[in-house]
Amino acid sequence: MAETFDLILRNGTIVNQDGEHRADIGVRSGRIAHIGDLSQADAGETVDCPGLHLLPGVIDTQVHFREPGATHKEDLETGSRAAVLGGVTAVFEMPNTNPLTVTPEALADKLARAKGRMHCDHAFFVGGTHDNANHVAELERLPGAAGIKIFMGSSTGSLLVSDDAGVAEILKRVRRRVSVHSEDEPRLSERKDLRVPGDPSSHPVWRDAEAALKCTRRLVGIAREHGAKVHVLHISTADEMRYLADFKDVATVETTPHHLTMGSDAYARLGTRAQMNPPVRDDAHRAGIWWGLRQGVVDVLGSDHAPHTLEEKARPYPESPSGMTGVQTLVPMMLDHVAKGRLSLARFVDLTSAGPARIFGIARKGRLAVGFDADITLVDLKRRETITNAWIGSRSRWTPYDGVEVTGWPVATVVRGKTVMRDGEIVSGGLGEPVRFLDTLGS
Repeated sequence: MAETFDLILRNGTIVNQDGEHRADIGVRSGRIAHIGDLSQADAGETVDCPGLHLLPGVIDTQVHFREPGATHKEDLETGSRAAVLGGVTAVFEMPNTNPLTVTPEALADKLARAKGRMHCDHAFFVGGTHDNANHVAELERLPGAAGIKIFMGSSTGSLLVSDDAGVAEILKRVRRRVSVHSEDEPRLSERKDLRVPGDPSSHPVWRDAEAALKCTRRLVGIAREHGAKVHVLHISTADEMRYLADFKDVATVETTPHHLTMGSDAYARLGTRAQMNPPVRDDAHRAGIWWGLRQGVVDVLGSDHAPHTLEEKARPYPESPSGMTGVQTLVPMMLDHVAKGRLSLARFVDLTSAGPARIFGIARKGRLAVGFDADITLVDLKRRETITNAWIGSRSRWTPYDGVEVTGWPVATVVRGKTVMRDGEIVSGGLGEPVRFLDTLGS
């Protein structure tokens, strides 16, 4: 009798830790059950994948989905819709919502809101604050928690922890890796007068490279002192990249597609739509970030998806809010860099699946391997498409890449063996479940 599976993906090119090769994938009960020749096997659903590359499901470890609170910009359903339309199978969502995610009750509320509504798997960061520092060891172990997030630079309300003593109170108690927004708040406060009304190109003058490097040096010193592991988010400077190359024992590194893609002309082209924290900088800093990516200093790519409405973004600088959409465009923008020879497909996989799984200790994700969750991003590396606002699934309905033509496109998203997106359409909704972590499996 022929072996049977719930799903078979036939004749695709698998990209994994052992390179690229043609093979079939058989899925049973949401997990990969066999990789190889399944020409004689049967399945409830069979998908023929000639010409497609099958990647381990893309994991975006930095998104802001705005719920609860500012749901006119985004919510968990619309944010996760954008994610799976872009080939992303799991997301880690940030704590600067309203109310802030700083208590067990707030985390439980987000998990309850996600159930039956989110289209991809998910975990939620808990914000580390002066008020909850004594409890971070318990908070980081709660089910569904991606870990602790510290904002050392400007953020929402009590989430800001700008002093070394406050950061140390958190880092000395945690055991999991702590994610950090690293900009020096005292320097930002001192330099506010450098903002030029109506000129968003003054944003990186105010939030300069020294503000980022100064804070990252402080962070690494505190982490070293207390034996903590830190993850420095959205690196935007060449200076930090060179510095962090010497501290890979304590610090892992994230960069973003927009810091790799946008340069000196971004503000002239996009105005406040290019406004981010930390800022998009000049071409010399972008080159330094690419250096870090090619040299292996960068561990993961995160989108820092942080939507605002177009009306909000149209406010004159500096009244305009910082942030842009990104979760849906992470895969096509980076595949275009692959097509242009700027990085290999294997390195892209390392940055978006194996890397996140490795540094955050994600259980059963990050590889195409028997026993792992059947999270698969199917891409057509030769497909040419133009990114448009109309394609964006986010509630904000815009992208800084509107009108950009790319080579390489996500054609299907499989989450734990269920096809959630196919050819730009959501075909199975609300199937997302909480991500599990190796450090907290018994929690």
